[in-house]
Amino acid sequence: METRTSTDLPPVATAYNGKDRNAFLFGWNPQAELWNGRLAMIGFLAYLLWDLAGYSVLRDVLHFIGY
Repeated sequence: METRTSTDLPPVATAYNGKDRNAFLFGWNPQAELWNGRLAMIGFLAYLLWDLAGYSVLRDVLHFIGY
């Protein structure tokens, strides 16, 4: 993985807290919110694909579609 310093980043990349906004930092920081959203989108897409494959738990529990 390529490591970047804050000196070679464009100004908008360090607008949050002086660090790369795509850095995977642990704790309460703006980068965590970005990664949380990205991982949530991946999880939502994974569930949609799982649902389309016919393994829906939510549809079976709530009886959306009759048998």
